[in-house]
Amino acid sequence: MGVSPVYTVRVAEDPADREACFAVRKEVFVAEQGVAEDIEYDAYDAVAVHVLAVRDDGVPLGTGRLLHGEAAAAKTGGDPAVGSLGRLAVSREARGLGVGAALVRAVEDAARARGLTAVDLHAQTHALGFYERLGYEAYGPEFPDAGIPHRAMRRTL
Repeated sequence: MGVSPVYTVRVAEDPADREACFAVRKEVFVAEQGVAEDIEYDAYDAVAVHVLAVRDDGVPLGTGRLLHGEAAAAKTGGDPAVGSLGRLAVSREARGLGVGAALVRAVEDAARARGLTAVDLHAQTHALGFYERLGYEAYGPEFPDAGIPHRAMRRTL
């Protein structure tokens, strides 16, 4: 029986952490899912709170980001008390280890620390069950994003 790698989840504080976040996103969204690199990275990256899961030996396993304030307004219906979770990505080797759930909780903690009362996200439809298990509820119609079907979801904190 293999030993699961031990990892920590933290807010990405320095440029090296940010680069690790971007590397995981490139692996998952650009390489695996075929999202164009020029739409994967955007102006919101500069103002977002990024979270990073890192294996004890320093290998990045996953990432996510929280938009809040004006940056989140277009994604949350304009409610300043609602943050937007996005760009959640877990490397193939780390799937099934709880990394995704730990990243979602870290984003929620960052949202609470900023006084937000709810978190919205745009989930790829294949991931709806994952987010539902974490307390998110889908609303609105399915829509395409980067050519992939999505649904909006929200969890009150």
